[in-house]
Amino acid sequence: MADTSATQDTPTPDGVEPGAIGRFFREEAPKEIRRAIEEGSKKDILSPSYPYDTTIDGESYGKQLEALQIELVRMHEWVRRSGARVVVLFEGRDAAGKGSTIKRFAANLNPRTARVVALGKPSDVEAGEWYFQRYIRHLPTAGEIAFFDRSWYNRAVVEHVFGFCTSRQRAHFFAQAPQFESMLVEDGIHLIKIWLTVGRAEQLRRFLAREDDPLKHWKLSPIDVEGLSRWDAYSAAIREMFEATHNPVTPWTVVRSDDKKRARLQAIRHVLRALPYDGRDEAAIGESDPALCGGPEIMPDENV
Repeated sequence: MADTSATQDTPTPDGVEPGAIGRFFREEAPKEIRRAIEEGSKKDILSPSYPYDTTIDGESYGKQLEALQIELVRMHEWVRRSGARVVVLFEGRDAAGKGSTIKRFAANLNPRTARVVALGKPSDVEAGEWYFQRYIRHLPTAGEIAFFDRSWYNRAVVEHVFGFCTSRQRAHFFAQAPQFESMLVEDGIHLIKIWLTVGRAEQLRRFLAREDDPLKHWKLSPIDVEGLSRWDAYSAAIREMFEATHNPVTPWTVVRSDDKKRARLQAIRHVLRALPYDGRDEAAIGESDPALCGGPEIMPDENV
């Protein structure tokens, strides 16, 4: 595990107190969370409900990833030739692996027609617009794929948990989001919504590793630090989000990401199977693991 007693002498992002993650680990984290991190090795899975005890073998992962990335290139060529429009939303708790998963999706795709959309805090102008307006600007045209690293679902979870929106604004969002997404689908956009879920101990272990690595300090934010003590509030908000926005037209796909490598493989498989591209290689895509990739019903209940 990361050295939780280390003093951070290198710069941290604005508003992030050096050593704050380690201090939370030592002073505030539940005992069972601390115990799981202290007793687990680097390859151990910390969540007791995860169906595997250790992370996937590196050689097996590499072979499967290469085959799936070749399929992604084939799928992307279909998008370009057919004029299809594809939107893939990646949501999940902090440190669930959204960025690293998107990186594996986009690694070998033409960046001119496969874009990653990662929007920051709304400007004053954007804050005065219809909530969905700034996201609409980034929807793909014919022959493009847009990967959203977080999306309009900020309002459903993060903004709600931290009080950045009112209850009325959130209720309005829940009323409009299914209609908005149905309009996208009716207009021909292939919309895929992926929620990466990670256990509490694994999330904290990843934050400790970020704090201990100067090259990853940029990934930390004050929201990350403060959010560690709001696990239950996040859980409640996530459940409410699924209840309001999971439907047959625009369903959520949950991918368990306690093992990031397995999660990447499952997410890529799901997207490939969701799109009707030509010349697919079924053997290369392989079968999804229903214990790791499914609907909201596979969300674990425990807090470890």
